[in-house]
Amino acid sequence: MDQFWFYFKLGFDHVFDFNAYDHLLFFLALIVPYTFANWKRAFWLVTLFAIGHTVSLLLATYGVVHISSSLVECLIPITIFATALFHVFTAGRKNYSEKFGLHFFATLFFGMIHGLGFSTYFRQIVESSTNKFVPLLEFALGIEAAQLIVVFLVLLAAFILQTVFRFNKRDWILVVASIVIGVVIPMLVETCFVS
Repeated sequence: MDQFWFYFKLGFDHVFDFNAYDHLLFFLALIVPYTFANWKRAFWLVTLFAIGHTVSLLLATYGVVHISSSLVECLIPITIFATALFHVFTAGRKNYSEKFGLHFFATLFFGMIHGLGFSTYFRQIVESSTNKFVPLLEFALGIEAAQLIVVFLVLLAAFILQTVFRFNKRDWILVVASIVIGVVIPMLVETCFVS
């Protein structure tokens, strides 16, 4: 049971690590257009992200996939930027109740990119373990629990601002997505353009 909590907490803390806040930025950008009325769609999006994250982490841990860490570090802020930019251009025009589509597949793919970003560190942690699969699942559960908390907090903030303070939904999306873009641009410059 101690091992479960170790890896669960590692996954949970991975999302809430304020020194590496890319996960939080991505979830903020991903969930901003949703409300409690369409919480199921938001839930499926973060779950697909976690699945993608886990699959790529699994493949990298077992040595099936080898990708340059500098390339992955560049791709992570691109995923955040693309997600936020998508919501800037679709704010107020998108029907967020549609079935699985490109948005879901993009989220799954972006989860795979984010998983690769953590793979080197995770491989070092489980290096001496004979069974790497179980710790990976425990880690994934920690990530999913943290993601659900983030989703709830974003939906709660949207509810309070849109219902209590009568903040327009379109404006909420534009403001939050623009803030995410403003925060991620320096990350993009640092990881993709500064050697």
